[in-house]
Amino acid sequence: MNMIKSLNSALSISLKDDPNVVIFGEDVGYFGGVFRVTEGLQKEYGPHRVFDSPLAEGGIAAIAMGMGLNGLRPVAEIQFADYIFPAYDQIVNEIAKLRHRSGGEFSSPVTFRTPAGGGIKGGHHHSQSPEAQFTHTPGLKVVYCSTPYNAKGLLLASIECNDPVIFFEPKRCYRGPFYGDPHNVPTWNGHPDADVPEDHYIVPLEQARVVREGSACTVIAYGTMVHVAEQAIKDSWPTSLLLNLNIPPCDKSKIKELSWTRLSVRKYKNQFSKREDPRGDDYYWLAGEVVLDLKSKGYGPKNWPSDVSQIQENKISLTPVEPDLFWRGNLEDLPKINNSFVNPS
Repeated sequence: MNMIKSLNSALSISLKDDPNVVIFGEDVGYFGGVFRVTEGLQKEYGPHRVFDSPLAEGGIAAIAMGMGLNGLRPVAEIQFADYIFPAYDQIVNEIAKLRHRSGGEFSSPVTFRTPAGGGIKGGHHHSQSPEAQFTHTPGLKVVYCSTPYNAKGLLLASIECNDPVIFFEPKRCYRGPFYGDPHNVPTWNGHPDADVPEDHYIVPLEQARVVREGSACTVIAYGTMVHVAEQAIKDSWPTSLLLNLNIPPCDKSKIKELSWTRLSVRKYKNQFSKREDPRGDDYYWLAGEVVLDLKSKGYGPKNWPSDVSQIQENKISLTPVEPDLFWRGNLEDLPKINNSFVNPS
């Protein structure tokens, strides 16, 4: 089962099991969505449960909030993550803060599904990764799937969550994993994570997964970059790869456990991240948070930063690596990315 089918299965199960679930967005009804994730759902469950909306993302978010306040459990699709910004105020200032502002009296269990990332030749308005701009919003969960198996389980968990969730889907991986080489386009056929149960199951939110274990360093990734990183480290250093599913809240306990037991931070001082969002202010991503948290606990090299300004000034946080470096497998260049990290040899 590819990711499109696994997401469709999750949505179908939610509609079947919970009469309060409704799905709406641009072209999600009769057309079945631009990527066909909602294909067949309107025909099966009716136009009152799966329906199209105007091209107005701010209106989609506002309507979803009202639905949630009145007992429904809406799943709203933003057709491309690039177009989520007209809904930013509704999501960040209203929906995310509703439970706190009302002292727990009200909530709005909204799930926003949106395809993100590049790799489909969509241009700059259909290729962005804006997840970092939502991760410092209290009350909002940010989830990023990477395989058909965790896509279905995470989407079901998101829909059943009583807090609002933005669910990012790596559109480059809809029909197959991406290993960094644009000329190699595999499908999910035969991949272990394409073995997706037909029935209901949950992949817990806020829980990371160790994809592989190693001793030289730790790579933290999510979304498409999980596959790129896995391919890059496949035949090189004995490297741990940690799949982080929520950003935030990230599974810092798993990060620390992996780092300490493998000595990858305490001894080798090597901890790299790989993500698809643009290089910039790393304070807004997991990397800066992890570095500061480790420093506050007394771990890591002495020249690690103690505040955000040092992260930015010294570029000690874990910035993206050029994609061609990864699919060519030139990992001998990795330590050169940041002179604060040294080769374990």
